[in-house]
Amino acid sequence: MQNNTVVITGIGLISSLGEGADAHWQAFSGKAEPRTDSETFQPYTVHPLGEVDWNNQIPKRGDQRQMETWQRIGTYTAGLALQDAGIKDDEALCATMDMVVGAGGGERDVAVDLQILAEARVRNDLGTMLNEKLSTELRPTLFLAQLSNLLAGNISIVHKVTGSSRTFMGEEGSGISAIDTTVARIRSGQSTHALVGGAYNAEHPDMLLGYELNNMLLQNGWAPLWQREDAAGGGIVTGSGGAFLVLESEEHAKKRGARAYAAIDGVYSTQIRRSRDDLKETIAKLLGAATADSPADVIISGASGAKRITAAEKAALDAFSSSSIRGIAGKLGHFREAQFPLVVGLAALSIYHGTAFPPIDPDNEKAGPERVDTALATSIGGSRGEGVARLVKV
Repeated sequence: MQNNTVVITGIGLISSLGEGADAHWQAFSGKAEPRTDSETFQPYTVHPLGEVDWNNQIPKRGDQRQMETWQRIGTYTAGLALQDAGIKDDEALCATMDMVVGAGGGERDVAVDLQILAEARVRNDLGTMLNEKLSTELRPTLFLAQLSNLLAGNISIVHKVTGSSRTFMGEEGSGISAIDTTVARIRSGQSTHALVGGAYNAEHPDMLLGYELNNMLLQNGWAPLWQREDAAGGGIVTGSGGAFLVLESEEHAKKRGARAYAAIDGVYSTQIRRSRDDLKETIAKLLGAATADSPADVIISGASGAKRITAAEKAALDAFSSSSIRGIAGKLGHFREAQFPLVVGLAALSIYHGTAFPPIDPDNEKAGPERVDTALATSIGGSRGEGVARLVKV
């Protein structure tokens, strides 16, 4: 069996901080304050997406119109990653490129939901009423647009990425599985180059509803990531954005003269039953496996902010005192399915630049080391799914 080195050659990012790998590195390296909106969805706060000219990566208006916002975010971000890797205009490379996406279940038509709820209060024939709405209010094309695998479909249509395609669905765990699978395929020689990532639209009422039904959202403003345990609500502040990566075998990247940000040395993941298993101990085991050969210079944490879950992660991370920790959701919010690709991308940028960006929460994060050659990226799901990636200098 082959054991190819897997390198990251393209990073596409879009969030409240801007778009592109360089813009995000500058935002994290500087003193840019988090952009938040605490008014639109009171009492909840979101990190809203910045201004985007969709035409830059999705030139056909017809393509834009048939996509939901999360699909536009993902398709746009995928274009940024392909462009960053120098692949976007290479039809041969795109045609043989594999794709793995971590996706959600689409965005509901809130107006129709409200109509149904309003009529349910005054009608007794609920079955008949629901059938009426299904036949008159929900267009088949709208329903089809909500399928989770249509993000990959839109990327294929717009960017001509037409190799094999896989979509994983299931909150943070889908992003972990997407990268784990992609790395395994390239390492074994089943794939030479692939596009992997996800997208999330926090500015949609049903996204917030899903979290708040489980009492998971921070209420009444914003607080630093590591300081939410005693704040009102459940602790999570979501953010709109996307993260896509181009992964290649080192040999493939060298043949086409591509720049490599970093290599993914390993992905360690699990999905425990948190009502039965100890989360802190589980995280510690994943971190231990990822640092068995040598410690990491920096740990880019995708901690969601969820109470108790984030506290367990911080307790596990603090045991690795030689590593500097950065909780990036404190700067741009939690991206759910895209969270693991996001932290892996930021870890790769830290290695590429050879330094850790300054602490986001100085009261709970220490200054970085003089040199960064190894980094960990973590994603501990708000409800389930635990993953750690180890990245090293190429």
